[in-house]
Amino acid sequence: MNWNSASEFFAMGGYGLYVWGSYAVCALVMIVEPLRAAQRHRQARSVAALPLDEEN
Repeated sequence: MNWNSASEFFAMGGYGLYVWGSYAVCALVMIVEPLRAAQRHRQARSVAALPLDEEN
């Protein structure tokens, strides 16, 4: 496609909200998921380090 201005590029032919919203959601997931995975990993390691009688 050929855009004549930056505003036309960001509008994406009327689909800009969908396109840029999709990029934003994808970026958010790509940032949050590794953080949550690390948190779950730390939690699992701390639970695994507990003696058997302290788990309950």
